[in-house]
Formats: sequence, structure tokens, C-alpha cells
Amino acid sequence: MFTILIAAIGPALLLLWYVYRKDTQPEPTRMIIKGFFFGGLSALVSTFISGPLLNMGLYTTDPQSWQEALKIAFFGAAIPEECAKLLMLWLLLRNSEEFDESYDGIVYATCIGLGFAAFENVMYVVSAGADWAGVATSRALFAIPGHFAFAVCMGYYYSQYHFGRGNHQSAKIKMILYPVLLHGAYDALCFFSELNEALSLIITICLIAFCIWLFKFTTDRIKQEAADNEYIGSGKDIRRNGYDINQDWTDRPEDQ
Repeated sequence: MFTILIAAIGPALLLLWYVYRKDTQPEPTRMIIKGFFFGGLSALVSTFISGPLLNMGLYTTDPQSWQEALKIAFFGAAIPEECAKLLMLWLLLRNSEEFDESYDGIVYATCIGLGFAAFENVMYVVSAGADWAGVATSRALFAIPGHFAFAVCMGYYYSQYHFGRGNHQSAKIKMILYPVLLHGAYDALCFFSELNEALSLIITICLIAFCIWLFKFTTDRIKQEAADNEYIGSGKDIRRNGYDINQDWTDRPEDQ
């Protein structure tokens, strides 16, 4: 059982460590642990959102068409899960004096997102029985990096809004809209691959490509935001590499 738990939780902890070590002014361990715990709790909170949506008939648990697959991807997973994560992130940071740097938003959102992923992963891996190794490997390569990327996106815009950087009013919408769109697209591809055997391989390749792009895009943002955080902390001018770091990440030169 210990080996199974390590296989389920280990990938989430590795990604959390990756984000944490990029922080030039690391957050308190107690806050990291609390955030990870809040993430696990958000998995339970999400059921209080997805349950009513299911009862309203907005999605079905056994999709038989492309339309039903889209509905469960968004109403059964992306919307309730990302809303629950954002709620727990707000509860974690609303009165916290530790949330004093832009990069902190990414750190704490990642704690929430990976706490959610770890809790969910334990449920899937333990219930897989004899096939636990295959399930753990598959989810370590796709599901956990997915939750990681959604969390980084949420944390980035949460900080944009909190610190009034860039267009901070639009960041209030983007902090939930973008993670939901990314999450929904990811889950939709997963469901699509199960609906049509003839197209399963093509859709799976698209899913892999999407995950690779998402992971690279996310890690690039982490590196940039961490570098900006260090630059500001040094007391230097806020213009860096020819652009204002207060710009939205979608407006920066490398994104054109």
C-alpha cells in the first residue's frame, strides 16, 4: 500500500517542489502544507458543485456522443473543479501576510491544484486494483501535469488581479475562465478518444501534443515570472528585456 501511495502522490510532490525551488523568497513550509491540504479538500468541495449540475441534467456520467462528452468535460469536471480550487485559493490567501509577491500566486495555486490532483490520484490508483501501476503511470504523465498547468494559469492571473498588474480587471475573469477552458479542452480530448475507436489514435496524439504544449507553456511562464520576481526584489527598474513586466503574458513579445 505504501508503494501505491507513493506512486499516486509522488508526481504531484515533484511538480510542487519544482515550483517551490524557483521562488527566490520561499514561502513558509506551513503555508505550503496548508495549501496542499486545501487542494485535497477542494476535490470534495467540487462534488457539491458537480452534483447539482448533474441533477439539473447539464451532463451525463456516460457520454455517448461528442456533445455529451463536451458537457461532462466542462460541467462535470472543468467548471466545478476549477471553481472549487479558486474558492480554496481565496480562503488560503484572503488574510495571509505571506502573499506579498506576484510569484506567490503561482506557488499557492500550484499547492491547491496539486493537492487536488494527489487526492484524486489516490482514489483512481487505489481503486485500480492489480492494474494500479498502469493507472499511476498514465495519470503521472497526463492528469497530474494537467492540473499543474491549470493551477499555474490560475495563480498567474490571481496575482495579476491581487497586485493590480496589467489589466487587472480582466484578470479577475481570466483567473477562472482560462483554467476552465484549458481543463475542459483536456478532458474533452480524453472523452473523445474513448468514443470513436477509428479516431482514437489520432485524438490521443492530439492529446499528447496538447499536454506537451501546455507543459512547456506553463514552465516558460514559471521561469519568466520567477525571474521577474527576483528582478523586482533586487530594487531595479521594473522594465526588463525591453518590456514592462506588468504586461499580460499573452501580450509579451515572445508570445506574438
